[in-house]
Amino acid sequence: MELFTCKDLSLGYGAKEIISGLNFSVNEGEYFCIVGENGAGKSTLIKTLLSLQKPMGGKIIPGKNFCPGSIGYLPQQTEVQKDFPASVEEIVRTGCQRHGHFFICYSKEQKKTAEKAMQDTGILNLAKCCYRELSGGQMQRVLLARALCAAEHALLLDEPVTGLDPQATENMYNLIYELNTRKEKPMTIIMISHDVQGIKKWAHRILHLGNECYIEKGERQ
Repeated sequence: MELFTCKDLSLGYGAKEIISGLNFSVNEGEYFCIVGENGAGKSTLIKTLLSLQKPMGGKIIPGKNFCPGSIGYLPQQTEVQKDFPASVEEIVRTGCQRHGHFFICYSKEQKKTAEKAMQDTGILNLAKCCYRELSGGQMQRVLLARALCAAEHALLLDEPVTGLDPQATENMYNLIYELNTRKEKPMTIIMISHDVQGIKKWAHRILHLGNECYIEKGERQ
């Protein structure tokens, strides 16, 4: 079943068109990757999928289980985020409040959701630790757990392994695969990446953005 379909999608900013006539769909339970050079339109496509901006043309046709507000989003990490003086637990819980703020009161159910997300990402033992004292790989797991709190059916991950060492990169890819294939509430994965070769063994399909947009099969069939 299709999670959503992009039909004749044209994307850009201001009056400048970056992509035109883009057609693709993402299926429920799929591990779908999007690659392309800088300026190819990856960030613009992300904003459009999250309903943060409107397409210049065409449309996104939602499936039964697709709603932009139900997508867990892991953005690229910034230096400011790395220095945030909060505990792991506090940061993860903010994922339960799509329009909330840090340090608010959370319901018992929201706390359980955050605890489950930390358990699923292997950071429950770090719950009381200060975020800015963690390693790069641990930080990414925290942000992934936060995104998981907001995710009902899909995770949208923007360059999740950027800046990580090879071992942390492999660990992150393994974790994302586990979330995609788990029996209880498997997650559809939509990943933006520069690591074309690295993602092939994980992905079902890969969308290439550029002068010519096309879809390549990954090694998972």
